[in-house]
Amino acid sequence: MIHPGAGRKVYPGFLQLAGFMTMNLGSHLVSHWEMFKHLVVGDEESATATQEFYEEYRSVCDMTAEFYLQTVDSVFQRHLLPKGELEHRGRRVDPAAIKDTALLAIEGERDDISGIGQTKAALDIATKLPAARKQYLLAKDVGHYGIFNGRKWRNNIAPVVEKFVRAHD
Repeated sequence: MIHPGAGRKVYPGFLQLAGFMTMNLGSHLVSHWEMFKHLVVGDEESATATQEFYEEYRSVCDMTAEFYLQTVDSVFQRHLLPKGELEHRGRRVDPAAIKDTALLAIEGERDDISGIGQTKAALDIATKLPAARKQYLLAKDVGHYGIFNGRKWRNNIAPVVEKFVRAHD
């Protein structure tokens, strides 16, 4: 039986994961070594926390080749959004059209994928949005993954997001 999507070109999730892992290979190796030591001494709680982290970290999906290549081209190579040239479904994307929503930009101090200032720039290009509806958070000692998940997300970032949403709903 042939399933929908069979044979399509993709950017395989395992390659994305390999790229993520090799960017910080030393820290991943140390983390696994520490997990092993926890198991040896019977500290299953610490070992389980590491195992659960990596179970989720490894859960990446394939992306269609078209989506991946378009994103690399328009976002990272040609910088179409900040240049005012990005289009979606044939219409130009205009960040200045954002006037009545709220915008929270969050960056991780130790993010090795998105550089500091990359997300904050969204606040600058939303030129018609009042300053009172904009907020920026630089999450201290947080890497890219930690912005979205884990202990640092739960303890340091989610409360800011919750407060921001409540203030602007």
